[in-house]
Amino acid sequence: MLQAHFIRDHKDLVIARLEKRNLDAKTMVEDVIALDENRRSLQTKFDNISAELNTISKEIGVLFKKGEVQKATILKEKTGALKDEKNTCSDGLNATADALQELLYKIPNIPNEIVPAGNSDEDNQVVYEEGDLPQLHENALPHWELAKKYDIIDFELGNKITGAGFPVYKGKGARLQRALINYFLDKNTAAGYHEVQVPHLVNEASGYGTGQLPDKEGQMYHVTGDNLYLIPTAEVPATNIFRGELLEEKELPKALTGYTPCFRREAGSYGAHVRGLNRLHQFDKVEILRVEHPSRSYEALDQMVEHVKSMLKELKLPYRILRLCGGDLGFTAALTYDFEVFSTAQKRWLEISSVSNFETFQANRLKLRFRNAAGKSELAHTLNGSALALPRVLAGILENYQTDEGIKIPEVLIPYTGFSMID
Repeated sequence: MLQAHFIRDHKDLVIARLEKRNLDAKTMVEDVIALDENRRSLQTKFDNISAELNTISKEIGVLFKKGEVQKATILKEKTGALKDEKNTCSDGLNATADALQELLYKIPNIPNEIVPAGNSDEDNQVVYEEGDLPQLHENALPHWELAKKYDIIDFELGNKITGAGFPVYKGKGARLQRALINYFLDKNTAAGYHEVQVPHLVNEASGYGTGQLPDKEGQMYHVTGDNLYLIPTAEVPATNIFRGELLEEKELPKALTGYTPCFRREAGSYGAHVRGLNRLHQFDKVEILRVEHPSRSYEALDQMVEHVKSMLKELKLPYRILRLCGGDLGFTAALTYDFEVFSTAQKRWLEISSVSNFETFQANRLKLRFRNAAGKSELAHTLNGSALALPRVLAGILENYQTDEGIKIPEVLIPYTGFSMID
């Protein structure tokens, strides 16, 4: 969430940067400034009345001690009117603060200056590409056909148990899934990320803290009886570990990794492009996140990108990195790099990771601060990334490693799977 004083002090910059998102934010920005001015005016009035009441209260005490009861009574009547005025002012202040907060929740993060303008994923910039596309045999199949052929993923059984988008992994498919999770976690912890296991449901405050709420797109599953939400990513519970914290500068950075299942309604997703593992309602993902000093957060973002690259190199999957344009940038992100693996059988790129810097946007919602060298508190920067999301990585492995004899297992995963071929 942007801070009201930042919007006030950088009005033109905020409007210009949000234009990269194809958002005309002029009216919202002006409304924020007007509400903030009204809030500050009411706060000043409230403080002045409070100070006057304190002064009069002391005077009344002195008058009673002197025996000047009549003068004290007159002042007491005045305090009654001031208290009514204070209560009215307090109600107005709370209403204005609430209105300001609700409006700020609707304004997305401003894109970093290097974010390209654009309307959709077609305008994203390819900034890196690596790996040769494998030459598949004549009878190569997409992963959903391979899953059926080798009986390793059962989409129909998942549909029977729950519904579309909830596959059942079987035999070597389940073991390969587990191998990927362990491999990702081992790589992340070796890189200095501290592993955590977190709840798979979060409360409303946690959803607001990382920007999933208000849920404009209806993507979160809501457990209405307890007002809890199934997590769309480990980012939500893991980042909320630091909600309301005041860290010491020497404690930064904080670097966490965790595996969780993820739940997304993905409303309105239909068609061949979401077939099989391409888009699911429940899937597994290993996440990395960092809490950083503002001066080092973009260096940390580059390090996270290099870390994800190292895993894809070891898996020997052809991939590319995109810098997202303003029109495709997530609500909370200032800058995002997407990783995509090429699916040779489908002849298309599949997103398998997003690595983002949110700057202070999440930290402001979370009230996540650190005490700097001068002893003053300031907002930290938060970052997160998939390292990695399993479904499309698994799809890429099944399709790109298929042969006439079966599906080879990437060499780096064999110690985790205990087998070298699915046949």
